[in-house]
Amino acid sequence: MARTIEDIESEILQLDRHDRAALAKTLLDRLEPSSEEGFDEIWIAEAEARYADLKAAKATVIDGDEVLARARARKR
Repeated sequence: MARTIEDIESEILQLDRHDRAALAKTLLDRLEPSSEEGFDEIWIAEAEARYADLKAAKATVIDGDEVLARARARKR
């Protein structure tokens, strides 16, 4: 019988904090690309998708100064 995510999670939560942290780091490391080339590919795909959205009028451009002004206003 296959173990469920809930069963695995229950077992993991019984581990001490150090072991849970080590396991979390291992899992996160395996989710990320293993090289800079992997990151480049992800960012290139993201940039292309954003550009396509702009061309298709699915997104709008906001001036950088305006973005920063909005961020500063929200911070207050």
